[in-house]
Amino acid sequence: MTQLDNVVKPKSKRSKRFLDSRAPKLSEDLKSAMIMKGGNTSLTVTQALKDLVSHPNITRPFEDSTSLEFFSKKTDSSLFLFGSHNKKRPNNLIFGRLFDFHVLDMIELGIEKYVSLSDIKASKCPEGTKPMLVFAGEAFDIDNEHKRLKSLLIDFFRGPTVPAVRLAGLEHVLNFTALDGKIFMRSYRCLLKKSGCRTPRIELEEIGPSFDLVLRRTHLASDDLYKLAHRQPKALKPKKKKNISHDAFGTKLGRVHMQKQDLSKLHTRKMKGLRKRRGAVVDGEQDIEELLTAL
Repeated sequence: MTQLDNVVKPKSKRSKRFLDSRAPKLSEDLKSAMIMKGGNTSLTVTQALKDLVSHPNITRPFEDSTSLEFFSKKTDSSLFLFGSHNKKRPNNLIFGRLFDFHVLDMIELGIEKYVSLSDIKASKCPEGTKPMLVFAGEAFDIDNEHKRLKSLLIDFFRGPTVPAVRLAGLEHVLNFTALDGKIFMRSYRCLLKKSGCRTPRIELEEIGPSFDLVLRRTHLASDDLYKLAHRQPKALKPKKKKNISHDAFGTKLGRVHMQKQDLSKLHTRKMKGLRKRRGAVVDGEQDIEELLTAL
């Protein structure tokens, strides 16, 4: 490939296919993540990253993100998880994401308590199962840093986009709870039990890993850059249909317009109990005649 005036021109069909795969698309590919281990790590961080798969890399994301951006462009990854350990910040995990191969958000979390997959003796969910994400705690709705952390964790753990999921496939739950300045991450497996009716009874069984995390340093994008990163192409925006709306649960609601009705001409059902009796009218007239005769 040759480069002229910052425009890369492919020399072969193979390089052209490569550039086309990296070019912007209306529907972007599934996000991939880089999981890296720093030069110094503790046994806790090493074991935690083993559950997530990692490779060693000597870098300091908050001090210099150049190497992260380089590996992001090389591997076409938009998410990263970096683990490290030192005396000042022990048992460190950094969750981050990139936009246009530049760091967008980074949030540093410290591990205070960790229970690995192997320590919890329970049957696990199959690899690749799409998890259900649950966020509990007011901080995820009020605090700006926790809002960004929630968005980052959704990006990291949501899995592939699928058109539909069968009921038996909803078996993995990731729960994040913000309480007393800490973040508790728990992983559960859904067990469908017999309930005596069509809807099964749900039970949760912890399968690990389990984290007690504390929020440390943050590097958040500005509001303008964050808004730019979430901008959608016009071709993907749904077209508004007249008189059709959706509620918070996605239910489609429609409005029907009709001409004004004259209710005086409305035919209603006549009840027999409201009809006048002929005999009652005759008896009333005889009583009046008798009264006049007596006078």
